[in-house]
Amino acid sequence: MKLKDPELLREAAFVAGAWRPVRNDGDTVINPANGERVGEQPRLQRAEVEHAIQSAQAAFREWRQHTGKERAAVLRRWADLMLENADDLAQIMTAEQGKPLAEARGEIVYAASFLEWFGEEAKRGYGHTIPEPKRGQRIKVIKEPLGVCAAITPWNFPSAMVTRKVAPAIAAGCTVLLKPAPQTPFSALALCVLAQRAGLPAGVLSVVTGDARMIGEVFCSSHLIRKISFTGSTAVGKSLMANAAGTLKKLSLELGGNAPFIVFDDADLDAAVAGALASKFRNAGQTCVCVNRFFVQRGVHDEFVARLKAAVATFRVGDGCADGTTIGPLVNGAAVDKVTRLVADALDAGARAELAVAATGAPGESGSFYPPTILTQVQPSMRIAQEEIFGPVAAITRFETEEEAVALANDTRYGLAAYVYTQNVHRCHRLERGLEYGIIGVNEGLISTEVAPFGGIKESGFGKEGSFYGLDEYLDSKYICHGGAA
Repeated sequence: MKLKDPELLREAAFVAGAWRPVRNDGDTVINPANGERVGEQPRLQRAEVEHAIQSAQAAFREWRQHTGKERAAVLRRWADLMLENADDLAQIMTAEQGKPLAEARGEIVYAASFLEWFGEEAKRGYGHTIPEPKRGQRIKVIKEPLGVCAAITPWNFPSAMVTRKVAPAIAAGCTVLLKPAPQTPFSALALCVLAQRAGLPAGVLSVVTGDARMIGEVFCSSHLIRKISFTGSTAVGKSLMANAAGTLKKLSLELGGNAPFIVFDDADLDAAVAGALASKFRNAGQTCVCVNRFFVQRGVHDEFVARLKAAVATFRVGDGCADGTTIGPLVNGAAVDKVTRLVADALDAGARAELAVAATGAPGESGSFYPPTILTQVQPSMRIAQEEIFGPVAAITRFETEEEAVALANDTRYGLAAYVYTQNVHRCHRLERGLEYGIIGVNEGLISTEVAPFGGIKESGFGKEGSFYGLDEYLDSKYICHGGAA
C-alpha cells in the first residue's frame, strides 16, 4: 500500500482514546488475493476488555449530556474526513478484504453516509405528549440513550457495517465497544483515527481485538453493556442471544440469508440481468443480501440464462488492486472450499454448469479465488439451495406459476432479502405481502441505503439498521406522569 497518510494503518487496539500496540501475541491479517501479510492486530486480555467497558461507562456520563447538535457536528466532520481520505481507506480495505478498489471506494462513500445521516437524526430523537386520561394530569414520553453498547461487525463490509452500527449509537448519546472481524480490523481502526481527528471524545468509541469467544463472553456477561448489535451467522447470533439472556440486554441481530431472485415472464430482462449482476456478484457474492436462489419462469428462462452468461463472461477475476478487476478473491481458503463443495454437490445431484469464468487476472494459486459460475437445473432440495453460498455462484431453478415461485421463495428458515422482477403492478402488490422477508427489491437489485430500515425476519434476526428506525434501536422510552397539574 502507498498511503497518502500512513497514520491510518494502525497495528493497535483503540481503548479509551489510547492506542494499544501489538505485543508478542498478535494475530496476523492476510491479504486474500496473494497470501501476503497486511499487519498484526493485538490480542487483548480479558482485563483490558473490561477496562474498555469501564471507560465507555465513564465516557457515557459526559457524552449523553452533549446536545444532538453537538453530536451531529462531530459525526459530520467524521464523515467529511472519511471522504477526504477515501483513496487510502479503500486501499486498506482491499488489502485486508480483497474486493476491487472501485467497490472499496464505493463502500467508503456508503459508510460515510451513515455518519452524515445519523448526525442529522441526532437532532430528532423526538418524544411525545399524550392526552391525559383524567383531569390534572400531564403525560409525556421522552427518549434517552441506552448506555454502553457493543457492536460486533463482519469482514464483508468492514467499514460500512461499522458506521451503520456505531453512527446511530453515538448520535443517540451512547458509547460503543466495537469488535471488528479478525480478517479485517484495519478498516475499523482507520476509522478511529479519523474519529479522533473529528473530535470524538475519548471512550465514546473503543475497538477491541483478539479472541472472539472471550470478548463475546465479556460483552454478554457485563451488566454495564445495555445492548449488543451483531452481524454474522445465525448460529453465532443464537449463541449471543442465549448468553446475553442473563443480563437481559437489548439485541439487534442481522444474521444469515437465503435470498430469492424471482424473474417472471413479463419482466424487463435487461433490468433483471443488471439487477442479478449487482445483487449476486457484488463483493464476489459475499453479501448478506446476496442472491442465493434464482427462480426464473419457464417462458424467459433460456433467454435470461443466455443474457446472464454473456454478462458474466466479461468479468475479470483477480487482485482487487489490479486495473480492470471486477471480481476479487473470497475472504480465505475455507470460503473457497465451502463454495467448491456446494457446487460439486449440486453437479453430482443433477445441476448443469453453464459457465465458469477463469481467474485470468489472478496471481497464480496464491489467492483465494473462485470463478464466477452459473448453474441451471438446480433443485430446491440441493444443499446449494438450502445453505448460504457466499460466493460468485448463480444457482438457477425454473418455475411455472406465481404460486409456485412464492412457495419456493418462502421455503427457508431465513427471511432477510428478496428480489422480484415483473411489470405486473398487481403481482407486485401480491408479492410484497406474500414474500416472508424484511427487505424486498421490486425491479431493483441494489437495495441498501442509509435512509431505509435494513433488517430481516424469521431466523435472519431482528432489529433495524439505517433510517430513523435505526436511531430508535439505541434509545429508551421513558414515560412520565405529572399529577396535580392545573
